[in-house]
Amino acid sequence: QVQLVESGGGLVQAGGSLRLSCAASGRTFSSYAMAWFRQAPGKEREFVAAISRSNSDTYYADSVKGRYTISRDNAKNTVSLQMNSLKPEDTAVYYCAASRYYMGHDNNNYPYWGQGTQVIVSS
Repeated sequence: QVQLVESGGGLVQAGGSLRLSCAASGRTFSSYAMAWFRQAPGKEREFVAAISRSNSDTYYADSVKGRYTISRDNAKNTVSLQMNSLKPEDTAVYYCAASRYYMGHDNNNYPYWGQGTQVIVSS
Protein backbone atom coordinates (compact mmCIF):
# COMPACT_ATOMS: atom_id res chain seq x y z
CA GLN A 1 0.00 0.00 0.00
CA VAL A 2 1.60 3.25 -1.19
CA GLN A 3 0.40 6.59 -2.59
CA LEU A 4 2.55 8.61 -5.00
CA VAL A 5 2.61 12.31 -5.91
CA GLU A 6 4.89 13.71 -8.63
CA SER A 7 6.25 17.26 -8.85
CA GLY A 8 8.92 19.27 -10.66
CA GLY A 9 7.60 19.35 -14.21
CA GLY A 10 7.65 22.47 -16.35
CA LEU A 11 8.69 24.14 -19.59
CA VAL A 12 12.36 24.15 -20.61
CA GLN A 13 14.38 24.73 -23.76
CA ALA A 14 16.22 21.93 -25.53
CA GLY A 15 19.51 21.22 -23.79
CA GLY A 16 18.18 22.25 -20.40
CA SER A 17 17.58 20.24 -17.23
CA LEU A 18 14.75 19.36 -14.87
CA ARG A 19 14.55 17.33 -11.69
CA LEU A 20 11.33 15.43 -11.03
CA SER A 21 10.38 14.20 -7.58
CA CYS A 22 7.94 11.56 -6.38
CA ALA A 23 6.76 11.69 -2.78
CA ALA A 24 5.41 8.43 -1.36
CA SER A 25 3.26 7.71 1.66
CA GLY A 26 3.18 4.37 3.43
CA ARG A 27 5.03 2.43 6.08
CA THR A 28 6.65 0.00 3.65
CA PHE A 29 8.13 2.33 1.00
CA SER A 30 11.51 0.59 1.21
CA SER A 31 9.81 -2.67 0.17
CA TYR A 32 8.91 -1.30 -3.28
CA ALA A 33 10.86 -1.09 -6.48
CA MET A 34 10.19 2.27 -8.15
CA ALA A 35 10.02 3.43 -11.75
CA TRP A 36 9.34 6.39 -14.02
CA PHE A 37 7.22 6.19 -17.17
CA ARG A 38 6.17 8.85 -19.65
CA GLN A 39 3.37 9.33 -22.15
CA ALA A 40 3.40 11.79 -25.04
CA PRO A 41 0.17 12.95 -26.73
CA GLY A 42 -1.21 10.21 -28.96
CA LYS A 43 1.49 7.74 -27.87
CA GLU A 44 1.61 4.65 -25.66
CA ARG A 45 3.02 4.89 -22.17
CA GLU A 46 6.79 4.38 -22.32
CA PHE A 47 9.26 3.06 -19.75
CA VAL A 48 11.94 5.53 -18.67
CA ALA A 49 13.85 4.21 -15.64
CA ALA A 50 13.57 1.90 -12.64
CA ILE A 51 15.40 1.43 -9.34
CA SER A 52 15.54 -1.49 -6.93
CA ARG A 53 14.43 -1.45 -3.32
CA SER A 54 18.01 -1.33 -2.07
CA ASN A 55 19.03 1.49 -4.46
CA SER A 56 21.83 -0.73 -5.75
CA ASP A 57 20.36 -1.53 -9.19
CA THR A 58 19.07 0.82 -11.87
CA TYR A 59 17.61 0.23 -15.31
CA TYR A 60 17.15 2.80 -18.10
CA ALA A 61 15.49 2.97 -21.47
CA ASP A 62 18.01 3.30 -24.30
CA SER A 63 16.53 6.67 -25.24
CA VAL A 64 17.54 8.27 -21.92
CA LYS A 65 20.78 6.46 -20.99
CA GLY A 66 23.53 8.92 -20.17
CA ARG A 67 21.07 11.80 -19.77
CA TYR A 68 18.71 10.73 -16.95
CA THR A 69 19.51 9.50 -13.44
CA ILE A 70 17.01 7.82 -11.12
CA SER A 71 17.64 7.81 -7.38
CA ARG A 72 15.76 7.20 -4.14
CA ASP A 73 15.96 8.19 -0.50
CA ASN A 74 14.13 5.59 1.58
CA ALA A 75 14.49 7.66 4.75
CA LYS A 76 12.53 10.50 3.09
CA ASN A 77 10.19 8.28 1.06
CA THR A 78 11.16 9.99 -2.20
CA VAL A 79 12.24 8.99 -5.70
CA SER A 80 13.83 11.47 -8.10
CA LEU A 81 14.57 11.68 -11.81
CA GLN A 82 17.35 14.04 -12.86
CA MET A 83 16.87 14.91 -16.53
CA ASN A 84 19.77 16.53 -18.40
CA SER A 85 20.34 17.44 -22.05
CA LEU A 86 16.61 17.47 -22.67
CA LYS A 87 15.28 17.05 -26.20
CA PRO A 88 11.90 17.98 -27.71
CA GLU A 89 11.07 14.26 -27.93
CA ASP A 90 11.28 14.11 -24.11
CA THR A 91 8.04 16.11 -23.97
CA ALA A 92 5.46 14.02 -22.11
CA VAL A 93 3.55 13.54 -18.91
CA TYR A 94 5.88 11.72 -16.52
CA TYR A 95 4.48 9.18 -14.05
CA CYS A 96 5.95 7.61 -10.93
CA ALA A 97 5.14 3.94 -10.32
CA ALA A 98 5.75 1.34 -7.60
CA SER A 99 5.81 -2.46 -7.43
CA ARG A 100 6.38 -4.78 -4.49
CA TYR A 101 7.77 -7.67 -6.53
CA TYR A 102 8.88 -6.34 -9.93
CA MET A 103 11.49 -4.00 -11.38
CA GLY A 104 11.49 -3.63 -15.13
CA HIS A 105 9.99 -2.00 -18.19
CA ASP A 106 6.48 -3.53 -18.27
CA ASN A 107 3.96 -1.00 -16.98
CA ASN A 108 1.39 -3.75 -16.42
CA ASN A 109 3.50 -5.04 -13.52
CA TYR A 110 3.32 -1.78 -11.52
CA PRO A 111 0.11 -1.65 -9.45
CA TYR A 112 0.64 1.82 -7.93
CA TRP A 113 0.81 5.09 -9.90
CA GLY A 114 0.95 8.82 -9.33
CA GLN A 115 -1.13 11.37 -11.25
CA GLY A 116 1.76 12.58 -13.42
CA THR A 117 3.63 15.83 -14.02
CA GLN A 118 3.95 17.60 -17.38
CA VAL A 119 7.34 18.15 -19.02
CA ILE A 120 7.54 20.30 -22.17
CA VAL A 121 10.83 20.76 -24.02
CA SER A 122 10.81 23.50 -26.65
CA SER A 123 13.05 23.77 -29.71
